[in-house]
Amino acid sequence: MPGSLIRITGRDNVAVAVRPLMKGEVVTVDGDTFTIFSDIPSGHKVALKDLAKDEEIIKYGYPIGAASEAIRKGSHVHAFNIHTLLNEDAEYSYDRKSAEEAVMEAEADRLRWKDKVPTIMAYRRPDGRIGIRNSLWIIPTVGCVNRISMQLESWGNETLGLEDGVHAYTHPFGCSQLGDDHENTRTILADLVHHPNAGGVLVIGLGCENNTMESFKALVGPVDSSRVKFLVCQESEDEVEDGKRLLSEIAEAMRNDRREAVPMSSLIVGFKCGGSDGLSGITANPLVGRFCNELTAMGGTGILTEVPEMFGAEQVLMNRAVNEGIYEKTVKLIQDFKHYFTSHGQVVYENPSPGNKAGGISTLEDKSLGCVQKGGRAPVTAVLGYGERVSEKGLNLLSGPGNDIVSTTAQSAAGAHMILFTTGRGTPLGAPVPTVKIATNHDLAQHKKDWIDFDASAMLTEDPQDVTDRLITLIISIANGETRTRNEINGYSEISIFKDGVVL
Repeated sequence: MPGSLIRITGRDNVAVAVRPLMKGEVVTVDGDTFTIFSDIPSGHKVALKDLAKDEEIIKYGYPIGAASEAIRKGSHVHAFNIHTLLNEDAEYSYDRKSAEEAVMEAEADRLRWKDKVPTIMAYRRPDGRIGIRNSLWIIPTVGCVNRISMQLESWGNETLGLEDGVHAYTHPFGCSQLGDDHENTRTILADLVHHPNAGGVLVIGLGCENNTMESFKALVGPVDSSRVKFLVCQESEDEVEDGKRLLSEIAEAMRNDRREAVPMSSLIVGFKCGGSDGLSGITANPLVGRFCNELTAMGGTGILTEVPEMFGAEQVLMNRAVNEGIYEKTVKLIQDFKHYFTSHGQVVYENPSPGNKAGGISTLEDKSLGCVQKGGRAPVTAVLGYGERVSEKGLNLLSGPGNDIVSTTAQSAAGAHMILFTTGRGTPLGAPVPTVKIATNHDLAQHKKDWIDFDASAMLTEDPQDVTDRLITLIISIANGETRTRNEINGYSEISIFKDGVVL
């Protein structure tokens, strides 16, 4: 069993409570025994030494802010007595030595998996990609046809008998947008048309929207016409009946699709956190990071996004860029998102939500250093713009905000077959791909069993490798279609598209 407090690294001057602590309780950390001076909720921080005003608070081995007042050893350390050290003008440098060490560690991991990469059972698509589901997706080009799409989804699920179902991904856009917003909408929707988890797609348009069917077809490019079909409602006498006919034709083309054995190196997995708490960076996120190390060592691909939740921890990622070109792209990724904040008159550091703070996260640095744990120690091999699809194996950084639905949509559009979603507060949401909810604490895993797929609190009490192996087993079972994630069972899947400009 763990002690009452966890000190994450030897440099840290705070520790994290793994259970509620009471005022007057005597605790021991690394052989040092002292008294707790106020009630401390689980996931919150305790000072391991007397801290002077403006002294850096160290957690994960890095500063998460500075003391806004003198803090006594054994006291609660939180947002009320810490201030951020972040600003808009951080300077970065490429640490070639650290990058080379990361590559060498990854090479050692690859050798360990040599000739032993597990197989999964998946659908092999004609272009060589794999899908872990064989769903029929309905993609509206514009929000005006959302209800028609949903009506066809219901009919398809009642009538067509497809194992992985019919799913309509509605949204409010596709018209009355300008510039980048309009192109973002079109690009994300085109990405979804090409997603390999979809065995077939019906694209539905209205007929007078900015995102015209003609221009959208040109963006989508060549498709298998037996599996991807297009319907313009204004051109149809009865769009619902025509939609049913087209769905039936697509379903018939999918009937003989069968799973086959493929190496796990074909898998693309997104990593996301939402409703984080003080244990996120100790249990669930490091567990996902361990999986990221294993997957990328097998030759697979991970996607890390939520750029605002890299602020304060970005140098950790930059130090793992495989070369200076990737480092420069990472710097641009960070700087562009900071400019997005400042161009709207917002500071870059007001990110932790009320739920984050209730769970023990005090500053954006605190949140970010926990967040990037999901990337493990894998080298960063590629940096993707919003709407770009994965083309390089290894750990990819993807431009996108922290918002849960926007970022999971971006990961899905980039090609993720599934998403590992860590949470300390709980959330029911699901992306278009299987969304594996990993609880940071046992209470959440027990309280919301209908949301949670895996309890990462075992990282506190068991051999972390055993817990990692169990997670890998679950992921293989989900990829094989043997296990359905809670969001799939509940029927929770949706999309949201990033917007930044004018709505006409």
